[in-house]
Amino acid sequence: MSAHQKGGFEDGLLALLPRMRRFAAGLAHNLPEADDLCQMTIERALRSRMQWQVGTRLDSWMYRIMRNIWIDEGRATTRRMKTFVDADEGLAVGHSGGQEEHAELSDVDRALAKLPDEQREAVLLVMVEGYSYKEAAEIAGCPVGTLNSRLVRGRDALMALLGETA
Repeated sequence: MSAHQKGGFEDGLLALLPRMRRFAAGLAHNLPEADDLCQMTIERALRSRMQWQVGTRLDSWMYRIMRNIWIDEGRATTRRMKTFVDADEGLAVGHSGGQEEHAELSDVDRALAKLPDEQREAVLLVMVEGYSYKEAAEIAGCPVGTLNSRLVRGRDALMALLGETA
């Protein structure tokens, strides 16, 4: 990678940070976890920068990395939950339970959080990040028709949760 290409990669990465953080927050439902997800994504991208091809969309590449990390972390969390005692047993110990954070969420954020992961991801990619259906399907690793179906179901569920009619 030439010095010019290296600078372009780093500049592109810096320009994407606000969008990546917004997408991560939508996936994680929690800003500290979203920040961790962004950090892991950037770290992996920097280690794998030679795999990115100049002339291709850096944003799509970064979102795929983030999505894969999010899925991997979700699976790891599920495994950890099965390994240890039931999470409900620790609710009264050590922290507030997040009531303050939840109270600060907007109605849309709360409604988004109630969507199944696949629907929330489709809504975030298309309606929030502005990706085309084809680009969003590529990031999500599914056919365009599947993404469209997830988006329609997610949008309809959001409208129902927010008390709006179609």
